[in-house]
Amino acid sequence: MILSNTETIPGRSIVEFYGIVTGNTVRAKHVGRDIMAGLKNLVGGELKGYTELLQDSRKEATERMVEQAQSMGANAVVNVRFATSSIEQGAAELFANS
Repeated sequence: MILSNTETIPGRSIVEFYGIVTGNTVRAKHVGRDIMAGLKNLVGGELKGYTELLQDSRKEATERMVEQAQSMGANAVVNVRFATSSIEQGAAELFANS
């Protein structure tokens, strides 16, 4: 499956459009990560626990989007975008769409 964040893929032509595909996941923060993030906020720097959580969420949302595209018969997903939204305190959604 070809994934691209551009509207076209150099050297390829879009010959059929199957529609919009999406993938999402909702994740909650972990108490242990919150404690470590609170301590890290005091001294500054990357919140690695949250970075890992975001990477895992992006991967899962992308996999779900690709599965949907494959089920429609697509061999590529172009113009991929990611968005996040807060669901409630301590939980957020990561949304991938094209």
